[in-house]
Amino acid sequence: MRLIVAAFLALAPLSAIAMDVPVYTLTIKDHRFAPAELVIPANTKVRLVVVNNDATAEEFESHELNREKVVTGNARISVYVGRWKPGRYPYLG
Repeated sequence: MRLIVAAFLALAPLSAIAMDVPVYTLTIKDHRFAPAELVIPANTKVRLVVVNNDATAEEFESHELNREKVVTGNARISVYVGRWKPGRYPYLG
């Protein structure tokens, strides 16, 4: 699973918050992330909403993004990332 930071906007953000930060959603079901690859614009701060539809806790982790957060069962978290250069940034559970 990878977060792909693109030099262009390949997918429209799902929504935005007051500061016009694009929001993208990752869903965990049966201990798998969907989508497996997420494309976001380069050099833009974004909010990733990680929704865990499983009853057990799961982790959102990316060494390249320097992020690690636990998502309890049937819950959601927000992870802010951004202003990254174009490239591929793996994430896992």
